[in-house]
Amino acid sequence: MKKIRIYVRRGCHLCERLLEELMPLVRDQMLLDVVDIESRSEWKEKFKTQIPVVEYEGKFVCRYKLDVSAIRRILANLGES
Repeated sequence: MKKIRIYVRRGCHLCERLLEELMPLVRDQMLLDVVDIESRSEWKEKFKTQIPVVEYEGKFVCRYKLDVSAIRRILANLGES
């Protein structure tokens, strides 16, 4: 099963909201890899306050707010891989 990575920080209300919106969209189709940027200095330096960030296959998908259209495109292409 493919993974989608979400960079978050504990206590971030935007992160919580994005996850709440994303989970029902990808349920049973993708795994969520939720990582706290505080757990690695390179992530903390890279993202600072620009979270949440969603990546798929190492590519930027969206930041701050969920891009539902982009997620739907990714899901539509899952069967083609």
